[in-house]
Amino acid sequence: MSIVNQFKTHEVQNQPFALANYNAWETDTALKEAVAREGAAWAASHLKEFGALTGGELINSGFLANENKPKLRNFDSYGRRIDEVEFHPAYHDLMHAGMKYGMSNFAWRNQDRDSAHVARAAVMYLGSQPEAGFGCPMSMSYAAIPALRHSPALAEKWLPKLLSEHYDLRSLPMEEKLGCTMGMGMTEKQGGSDLRRNTTRAIQQEDGSYEIIGHKWFFSAPMCDAHLVLAQSDSGPSCFLVPRFRPDGTRNAVQVQRLKDKLGDWANASSEVEFQGAFGELVGIEGRGIPTIIEMVALTRLDCMIGSSAQMRQAIVQAIHHTSQREAFGKLLVNQPIMRNVLADLALESEAALALTMRIAHAVDRIETDPHEAALARIATAIGKYWICKRAPVLINEAQECLGGNGYVEETIMPRLYRQAPLNSIWEGSGNVQCLDVLRALKKEPETQRALFKELQQAAGKNADYDAELNLLIERFEDTQTLEFRSRYVIERLALMLQASILLQTEHTEIAQAFCRSRIGNEHGLAFGTLSPDAPVDLLIERAAGATKAVL
Repeated sequence: MSIVNQFKTHEVQNQPFALANYNAWETDTALKEAVAREGAAWAASHLKEFGALTGGELINSGFLANENKPKLRNFDSYGRRIDEVEFHPAYHDLMHAGMKYGMSNFAWRNQDRDSAHVARAAVMYLGSQPEAGFGCPMSMSYAAIPALRHSPALAEKWLPKLLSEHYDLRSLPMEEKLGCTMGMGMTEKQGGSDLRRNTTRAIQQEDGSYEIIGHKWFFSAPMCDAHLVLAQSDSGPSCFLVPRFRPDGTRNAVQVQRLKDKLGDWANASSEVEFQGAFGELVGIEGRGIPTIIEMVALTRLDCMIGSSAQMRQAIVQAIHHTSQREAFGKLLVNQPIMRNVLADLALESEAALALTMRIAHAVDRIETDPHEAALARIATAIGKYWICKRAPVLINEAQECLGGNGYVEETIMPRLYRQAPLNSIWEGSGNVQCLDVLRALKKEPETQRALFKELQQAAGKNADYDAELNLLIERFEDTQTLEFRSRYVIERLALMLQASILLQTEHTEIAQAFCRSRIGNEHGLAFGTLSPDAPVDLLIERAAGATKAVL
């Protein structure tokens, strides 16, 4: 026996090959149907092209960007303050792709076309699957546009850069760049979501600009070219654009104290900063900063839904791909009844999350032209953000379990998905904040409740469990004294009903009925994998398995 064969202990058998080189658009039946249903089929060729990247080379970029976290360089080699964030080239590759394909601006570049925000939601959904971290600057750049339009002079200056297809990583004044990104600074140590407790001050100067003095506890994406910042002016909380460079080309007085050491979101940089007399320009009306920046928050909340739905999709794709190649007890895992229940249940949850997300994107498209859609977007965004972002960590953990020990090892994407999953439920308002926002809308904007029930009535008569819950929903709002205490349960039921309403109006009756029976009728356990035997298991797995079929 040769020395080589003597120490050859085993061959690798019954281990799946990693999922790679698939088209994330072409292989996603539910996504293609949702985009067409909500009016954005015109974007299919663009989405197909981006889908080849997000299921291909960007997967490796995501791994590299996470393995090489951003680093803060406060000073150059001669002691000059620079406050630069250094990224691995893979992160810049992700940013290049994101801006080219419009994660940050596709809706605004196509605002003369129907359902442009639906198309852009699909772009964001695809881009968030190989890596979610760079979605932060993409999302904030997208969401900043409506706020900036409150100040025409600023919009004229900044919008061409924000709408650019070019990602320009150079640290230069915006006038010298091919394209720009925009961040946000709202949260302070003492206040968190209670923005009226902010202490950062804005002092008007003789030239009309403002001097910003204070801090931000979470300053998202400090490498962005500018940030929209809340600060207290003489008239109250106001919104200001704070660029990285002053008009004279010198660095603005925004000092990065440190980067956050986060549970997940490793590829992206989040920071703490101090404003030491930073240059700022007023956005909108002085004293009306919170309503101004809330327009930005409304769109980033939609992106929380998109991101969580995208992470669900990536998790279920990985689970089906693994179980389709792994054998145990004489048959492939994917062919074992108990595993099929789990996979079908995960697929059902993923489809429902996507359906609600795209429906809300459709409403956002019509905010300016349709009062019903505007009111629906106002309330359903908070409902959807609450529920979908809550469901993502649970679903991803169950999908992780489908991979067994491999799902707990960093060589797979699953640990990264699991670390990332809680972020969207915290960012842009925790679950309690979303619930309070829903209650506030119902009380102060009665048109939102009318829009909500009008939407739900469209599916009345299609399922007995649905109809029974629809009647109960009206009663759940009547006890106003305990409504806040019960609000999480009420809003959970609203979210499920909205999802069911959309599914019941599609051609896939059996999927809609299974959703209503399990989620609305409560014929479902607390864990995934507890569907009833008559659920359309084969159909759900078949619809979700496109990526695996494409590469096996």
